[in-house]
Amino acid sequence: MGDLNFLNLAHNQLSNQLSDMFGKLPKLKSLDLSYNSISGTLPQSFNKLSSLTTLHLQENQFKGSINVLADLPLDDLNVANNQFTGWIPATLEDINNLETVGNSWSTGPAPPPPPGTAAANKKSNKDKSSNKSSSISGLVIAGIAMGVLVLIAILIALISRRSPPSHYLDEDTNPHRSFTPLTSQELTKGLHNGDDRKSINSDTSVDIKALQNASSGLIRPPPPFDPVQAFSDSQFASRLNSRRSTSVRAISYSLVDLQAATANFSTARLLGEGTIGRVYKAKYGDGKVLAVKKIDSSVFEGRRKEEFSEVVAIISKLRHTNLTEVVGFCSEQGHNMLLYQYFMNGSLHEFLHMSDDFSKPLTWNTRVRIALGTARALEYLHEVCSPSIIHMNIKSSNILLDTDLNPRISDYGLATFYKNRREVPGVGYDAPECKKGSSYTMKSDIYSVGVVMLELLTGRMPFDSSKARAEQSLVWWATPQLHDIDALDKMVDPALRGLYPPKSVSRFADIISLCVQSEPEFRPPSSEVVQALVTLVQRSSMNVRDDLGSSRRVDDYDY
Repeated sequence: MGDLNFLNLAHNQLSNQLSDMFGKLPKLKSLDLSYNSISGTLPQSFNKLSSLTTLHLQENQFKGSINVLADLPLDDLNVANNQFTGWIPATLEDINNLETVGNSWSTGPAPPPPPGTAAANKKSNKDKSSNKSSSISGLVIAGIAMGVLVLIAILIALISRRSPPSHYLDEDTNPHRSFTPLTSQELTKGLHNGDDRKSINSDTSVDIKALQNASSGLIRPPPPFDPVQAFSDSQFASRLNSRRSTSVRAISYSLVDLQAATANFSTARLLGEGTIGRVYKAKYGDGKVLAVKKIDSSVFEGRRKEEFSEVVAIISKLRHTNLTEVVGFCSEQGHNMLLYQYFMNGSLHEFLHMSDDFSKPLTWNTRVRIALGTARALEYLHEVCSPSIIHMNIKSSNILLDTDLNPRISDYGLATFYKNRREVPGVGYDAPECKKGSSYTMKSDIYSVGVVMLELLTGRMPFDSSKARAEQSLVWWATPQLHDIDALDKMVDPALRGLYPPKSVSRFADIISLCVQSEPEFRPPSSEVVQALVTLVQRSSMNVRDDLGSSRRVDDYDY
């Protein structure tokens, strides 16, 4: 175990704190503990990982500072969406691949270390090192061997505790399985909110009037906010802004290679057609598969030749868990293409509207998680990127799903290429102000996210001409019923077959009603949408119980 170079325990539903055992892994180069529910502070033995270059801790519940990582030779660090506090060490700020969003970092200049602290530590470490090297004995070696055995036992125990997540109905009907919350900086508020700790009995009636009053109290113009400061991560945002240049991080592909990988862009490889071009599946001999977005040549009529490369330079540097990564581009002979990660699960649109009778519908928990991931991606584009990036084309067909059914937003950063902005993002998704010729804003994106959440709730298309005229527009049909408990129950996607917690649906509907307000100033910013969804998710882990009433068989908890 002492010779271990790579350790990947991601997506294993691990919990509790890490043991201070990493000093026994001096040769470890890559450690991935992401997408678990690990809590507590980082163990002090992390500073013994002298060979570590890659560390992924995102989507956990770690807290405290990350100072213990300051002297490690890291070139890839992801600590996003935890509960870390304090300052980001200066030695980590120059890392090429650094993700720190979704924490509560301190702003302003970091306090200087106490006089002589660094020197004393170095001297102390040197003395300790020499003492250790001179005192190694057979007993110490035996002790190390025993420690390694203990470490192996702990890892086996942790792994054996995991259970594969169920995203589809009928896969797991265990009522005691909890919903693993997606962590964010807002979880701290939920954990310390005394009211949220009150459990709700399954037969508790819902006061509709009180619910409406509470919701109407939320519908107010949000206070002005600084897109960066509102996220409490100004250092990351300024660093992102300073790195923007004409240099491109994505790989340049040749037109010949792409023609070969897509069978000369044959219809058999066509994945879909969007506002500005078509998307093809590219398959390479080594097994690599990519999605190629071939932008229509008409898009570039009357534009500067450099405009495409400038867009690529920006979007190729954006990194977020819920964004589809731009991995390459091609600009040859009048052809302009973007290469993205390929996700075989396809889009949310396909899951909701194109599944056959044999497909398993998404569980309620998974639908909420998709909504939260989508909102988080928007929060990153709106409030972390500087200047802010308006997506302008949020819709279910642009929300791809990875192998764990986490949402990955595509087509971000391409708004400059849309000729007729009134046609984007399409019938049913466009905010009322856009139909009137007003400029598209971040609040227009929020409206589109609200429509996507309505799709997740009802399973309906945003616009369906086959329905009766009063029901063709999903927003027009659904909005008046979002605060009517009886009507809401009838609106829920029939594919869920009653496997959902009513109070969770009601809270989800409250968030939707805010997002689809007809006046943009009354819609919340993306960070508030994230906070509302995180609070909804957090309540699931606080109000765990076996059932939600005699009328329902439930896989999910009431949150």
